[in-house]
Amino acid sequence: MRLTRVISPEQGLDPFLLLDEFDSSSAGDYIAGFPSHPHRGFETVTYMLDGHMLHEDHLGNRGDLTPGAVQWMTAGRGIIHSEMPRQAAGRMRGFQLWINLAAKEKMQAARYRDLVPAEIPEVALEGSRVRVVAGGFEPLAPRAAAVKGPVGDGTTAPLYLDANLDAGATLTIATPPGHRVLAYAFEGAPTVAGRALAKGQLAILGDGSSLVLSAGATAARVLVIGGKPLGERVVHYGPFVMNSEAEIRQAISDYQSGKLTAAA
Repeated sequence: MRLTRVISPEQGLDPFLLLDEFDSSSAGDYIAGFPSHPHRGFETVTYMLDGHMLHEDHLGNRGDLTPGAVQWMTAGRGIIHSEMPRQAAGRMRGFQLWINLAAKEKMQAARYRDLVPAEIPEVALEGSRVRVVAGGFEPLAPRAAAVKGPVGDGTTAPLYLDANLDAGATLTIATPPGHRVLAYAFEGAPTVAGRALAKGQLAILGDGSSLVLSAGATAARVLVIGGKPLGERVVHYGPFVMNSEAEIRQAISDYQSGKLTAAA
C-alpha cells in the first residue's frame, strides 16, 4: 500500500513509534491492502477519513472502517490481523499511528476496539470543529466545556484530535503538561504554536500547557497527538516493538512456532 511515513521508529518520539498517512484515488496504490500479519508490544490506531477498509483478526474481531471511523488495537503479547480495502475505486485516505506500550504492559492480552463515527465526539466552535478520538479536549479560546474522547486510559494517556479550522480561525487548546505533543498539517497551511507549517509538515512541540492553532487565508486541518513518554529502551523489528533484542528474538520464535497469540 502506497503511503507517506511521517514518523518512523528511528526518530525516537517517545511514546510514538510510527505515523503513516495514506491518500490516493488510484486503486493500484491501495488495493493490495495489508494482508494477515502479526504485531506485539504496542498499540495501533487507524483513523479513516475516506474509503472503506475491513479489519479481521485471530480473536474473531471484525470491523468496518468507514469514513470517520477509528480502529484502536492493543497488540499486547500478540495479535494477527489483516486490513483490506472494501472498494475497488475511489479515494482511500487516513492515518495509522503506533503508540508504544510500557514494558509491564507489552505481554498483556490483545484487545480491539472498533469506534464508529457516532462514538467520536465532534465539538463545533466559532470557526473550528474538533473530533475528539482520545483524551480530553479543553478549548481555552474560544472558551467551551471540556469533552472527553472514547479512549483515555493507559500509561501513555493518549491525546488524539482532528482539528478543522476555517480560514482566519484561531483555536487554543489545553495540553497535558509532561506529554509529548505533535501536530501534523494535512490540509491547508496552518500556524502551529506561532510557526507556519506547509501541508505535510510535522511540528514537534516542547512541554507546555496549551497549544495555539490558526489558519491563514484558507482553511486548514491539523492532527494533534499527545502521549506521556515512557522513557524506556525501544527495540524495533518489523511488526514487533520490545525492550531488548532477546525479546525480539522471542517474538519471532513465538510467531514461527504459533505461540505468539497463545494465552500467557
